[in-house]
Amino acid sequence: MISGNITGQPAKAWQSKKCAVVLTYDDGLNVHLDNAIPLLDSLRLKGTFYIPGNSQPFANRIDEWRVAAKNGHELGNHTLFHPCNGNMPGREWVSKDHDLSNYSLNQIVDEIRVCNTLLKAVDGKDKRTFAYTCGDREVEGQLFYDLLKDEFIGARGVYSEMNDPENTDLNNINSFMINGESGEELINLVKKAQNSGSLLVFLFHGVGGEHDLNVSLPAHRKLLLYLSENRNNIWTGTMAEAAVQVADFQNK
Repeated sequence: MISGNITGQPAKAWQSKKCAVVLTYDDGLNVHLDNAIPLLDSLRLKGTFYIPGNSQPFANRIDEWRVAAKNGHELGNHTLFHPCNGNMPGREWVSKDHDLSNYSLNQIVDEIRVCNTLLKAVDGKDKRTFAYTCGDREVEGQLFYDLLKDEFIGARGVYSEMNDPENTDLNNINSFMINGESGEELINLVKKAQNSGSLLVFLFHGVGGEHDLNVSLPAHRKLLLYLSENRNNIWTGTMAEAAVQVADFQNK
């Protein structure tokens, strides 16, 4: 069961709609191309796909990812090698070579910049958003994104809270990591966002399989159908588009 506090009051930050929803998908998986994108396209919805440069499904299917980008989906930066801090509880799976606790500040910054170059070679875009791998934000005791924020529109974190547009931190945008929830639970989150005027960001990994963190195909479909059927009241778009709207709202 997902729970989360709702921050802020309803705000007209979403093109006169009640709330905003962003669908994000991590790790550049085959199921994103096979299951998620076809459904998104059929319903005229856009998603953000955070791709690590070493993703084999990305390497093997670059032409399909290029088509997805041309159709309006965002290819987001998720580093080259998906490093995570292996010193954290439950991180025994982190390899020595890709342990963020062993990285230098320059190493992670360079890795993220090279991933930007790789993604630009696929989609031709200069601006995109970043997603912290495992939600980890520090290297050598410093917030490494501080050295990169001028190169991105925003960065998605993993804290399970709604985003009040007035107070959203574009350097660490909250998101709800999904794993096994029902379609009804996902829709209930959207309804909470509608009641509060919030930005709600979903964080998916597997969609019908391929990852230990997974949403079932029926649950995913039920959510997307709800978003499509309520498009007059719910703004949906990419993380980059939402970050621009938040920045514009905050600067007014």
